[in-house]
Amino acid sequence: MELLAPAGSPESLTAAVQSGADAVYLGYGPLNARRNAKNFTDEEFADALLFCHERGVRVFLTLNTLLTDRELPRALETARQACRLGIDAVLIQDWGLFDLLRKALPDLPLHASTQLSGHNAAVGQVLADFGFSRFVIARETSLTDLAAAVANNPLEVEVFIHGALCVSHSGQCLFSSVVGGRSGNRGECAQPCRLPFNGGKHILSLRDLSLANHIPSLIESGVASLKIEGRMKSPDYVYTVVSIYRRLLDENRAATPEENDSLRRAFSRGGFTDGYLVGKTDKNMTGMRTEEDKRISREAGGMDFSPVKRTVTAVVKMTLGAPSEMTLTDGIKTVSVLGEIPSPAENSPLTEEGVKARLSKMGNTNLILPPENIDLTLDEGINLPPSAINALRRLAAEAFESSRRELSAFAYTPHFDRGDGKPIKSASFFSASAFLSATKLDPDALAELDMTFVPLGSPDEALGLSNGVALPPILLDSELCEVTERLKNAQKQGI
Repeated sequence: MELLAPAGSPESLTAAVQSGADAVYLGYGPLNARRNAKNFTDEEFADALLFCHERGVRVFLTLNTLLTDRELPRALETARQACRLGIDAVLIQDWGLFDLLRKALPDLPLHASTQLSGHNAAVGQVLADFGFSRFVIARETSLTDLAAAVANNPLEVEVFIHGALCVSHSGQCLFSSVVGGRSGNRGECAQPCRLPFNGGKHILSLRDLSLANHIPSLIESGVASLKIEGRMKSPDYVYTVVSIYRRLLDENRAATPEENDSLRRAFSRGGFTDGYLVGKTDKNMTGMRTEEDKRISREAGGMDFSPVKRTVTAVVKMTLGAPSEMTLTDGIKTVSVLGEIPSPAENSPLTEEGVKARLSKMGNTNLILPPENIDLTLDEGINLPPSAINALRRLAAEAFESSRRELSAFAYTPHFDRGDGKPIKSASFFSASAFLSATKLDPDALAELDMTFVPLGSPDEALGLSNGVALPPILLDSELCEVTERLKNAQKQGI
C-alpha cells in the first residue's frame, strides 16, 4: 500500500522523502488545484524527479483544474515536458485534457482527481473503460462504501487519510467564485467557508480529516494509496504527518494518544474528524483554527529540509588512441559514457591528481563524487583539454540522473469557430424545468415546456405528469439497489 505525500515546495518534497513517503504529488505550472502553493520551477521540477527516482519514490503531477480551450495547449505541453523527465502519473479532472493526453501521450498513466467526484465502484468501471489507471475516491465516502468501491472496480483506489476538508462534496464548490471571483475548481479557492456566519459561528468550516485511528481497517479495505493533503502547508507539517503514518502503516495499527497529539500539534482546526468514514456526520465535524492551535504549531516547527545528495563512485579510463570513458554507480544504478580521445602530450601531461580534482566537481547536480571514489586508469604522457574532461563529467552526471523519454509530436490548437470562419456566440438548449412537488405541475405551464423533471422517488402522481426524473448528484454503492428500484417504478409511470 502506497503512502502518498504532498509536496508544495522543494523543501516539502525533501521532507516527504526523508519521512518515508512512497510517492509525492506536486504542482508544476499554474494549472493545478493549488495555484497559491510555492510549486516548482522548471529546474526545480527536473531536480525533484531525479531526487525522488534515485530513492525509489514515485512522482505524480497535478494538472487537476478545469481548463479553457486557450489553456489546453499549455496543459498538454506541461504534461509532455513532465513525461520527458519521467513523471510517473498525471492527476486530472478536465475531460478535454484527458482526451488530448490519451492521444498525445497514450502510455502516460492518468489518475482521476477527487474533483471528478468518484465515489462508487461504477465510477471506477467507467473510468477504467476510458483508460484511467486510478481514481481518488471522494473524502465523503464511508468505510463500507469504500470497501465496496475497491472490491468491485478494476482501478486502483486512492483515499485521503489526513488534511483539510471542503464543506462541499469532492471540492465541487462555487462559493469562492461567487463571492470573490476566485474559483476552487481553478485552483484559487479563497476559503470563504472558513469565515464566521450566523452570529459569528463558523458553521461551514470543517475540522481537518484524520484517519490515524483507522489504519488497520483501511489496509483491510484494499485501497491502493493513502493520501495526505497539504500542499499549502509547511515542510515541518509534511515531515511530522508522513512520519507518523509511515509507522502506522508499517506496523498495521491505530495511532497512540501521543501520536494523535503530535498530529494535532502539526496542524489542526480545533481537533480532527473522521465523521464521513464512520458515517456520523453532525455539527461535531465543524471547527476553526484557534490561536492556541497556531501557537502549538509554531512551537513544533523549525526542522531543516535541505536536499540530500547521493554519493557515487566512478571508474574512469583515459588511454591513448581510445575514447575517454567514465562509469558512475551508486551500487544500484550504473551508467557509462564516452568522451574525446586523448592525444600525446607535448609538454604538460595529465596527472592523476588533476584529473580526479576536475571530475569530482559535480556542481549543481544531486551527486557527490569524492576524489578518493574515482578509480582512474591513466596512460602516461597523454593530454585532454580541461573542457573535454568537464564534458565527460557532465555527460556522466546527466546520464545518471536522467530518466527522459522521447515523445510523439502530437499538438493541439484550439479553434474558436464552427468550421466556417464564423465565431461561436452562444448555444441553444431546449426549455426544461424541474419541480419539487406534484402541486406545482400546472398542465397549462407544462404545455409550454419540452421536458419536465421531478426528483427521483417522487409520488406516482408527479411521475405520471412528468417525462423525466432528476437523480441525486451523488449515488453511493449502498444506495444503488434502492435507486434501481425507484428508476424501474419511474419507467412504469411513463418516464
